[in-house]
Amino acid sequence: MQVIGLCRFSYPAEGGFQVEHSSLEERKAYLYAPERMEERLRVFELMCLPAFEAQTDPDFTLVVLIGDSLPPRYLSRLMELTARMPQVQIAARPPGPHRAVCQSVLNEARRDPSAPCLQFRHDDDDAVSVEFVEQLRAAASDCASLVEKHRLVGFDWNRGWLARLDAGGIRAEEVQHPYWGVAQAMAVAGGVKHSIMNFGHERINRFMPTVTFQDPPMFLRGHNGFNDSRQKKHVQPVELPYLDAGGEAEFAARFNIDADAVREAHR
Repeated sequence: MQVIGLCRFSYPAEGGFQVEHSSLEERKAYLYAPERMEERLRVFELMCLPAFEAQTDPDFTLVVLIGDSLPPRYLSRLMELTARMPQVQIAARPPGPHRAVCQSVLNEARRDPSAPCLQFRHDDDDAVSVEFVEQLRAAASDCASLVEKHRLVGFDWNRGWLARLDAGGIRAEEVQHPYWGVAQAMAVAGGVKHSIMNFGHERINRFMPTVTFQDPPMFLRGHNGFNDSRQKKHVQPVELPYLDAGGEAEFAARFNIDADAVREAHR
C-alpha cells in the first residue's frame, strides 16, 4: 500500500492558519520574513528531515508543499536539503483554499487513485520516529478488517516529546497528547478523494473510526518562536530541560537527530 506524507513548508494558503492576516501580501510577508525562514530551514534540516532519511521502511513519498512565490534563495536551500532524499517531491502551488489545495496535492501523488493508500500529515518543525512508516504499515495490516470495511480509518500515536533546539543542544520533555497532528495518519480506500488534510487533526475521530497507540513513543512536537499556535496573545512560554547524554543518545537512535550538529548550527 502506497504511503504518502504531506508537509507544508510556509505555503501561503487561504485559511489553515490559527493567526489570521488581513491580506495575502501580509501573510507572505510574515511567512517569508528572513528571521522566520532561517529558523524554519534550520529546524527542517536538523529535526524534521533526519528521521525521514533514516526510516526503517524507505518506501514512502513525502510531498513538500510550497508557494510558487517562495523567494528563490529559500527555494534553492530547500532543494539542496532534500536533494539526497528520493522520497521527497517539491510541489509549488499558487495561493488557494487550504484544504482543497492539500487534497489536490495528495491525490496527485497517488500512483493509482483506484487503489487504497496510507496518508500522513507533517509539519516542517516536527519529527517522527525512524520506524514511523514501518509502524504505520503494521498498524494498517493489524487492522485490515477495519480498513476494508470503512472508506477512511485514522491512526494516531499519542506519545512523544515536546522539543526545542538551540545553541545548548536539545531541550525536551515527554508528553502524551491524542490527535496532535504529528505521527497521525489515515487509511484511504481506493477511489476516495478525501485526504487526511480534509479533517482537523483534533477532530478526526468525529468522522471515522480511529485507532490510537501509546507505544512506541513516535513524535517530536517542535516548540519554537514561530509556531503558528504560539503567535496568539497570552500564550505562555514553556520551559524545557536540556537532554542529558542518555537522552541525546535516545534521540539519535529514535529520531536520527545529532545533538552536536544542533549545537554547531546554532553557534
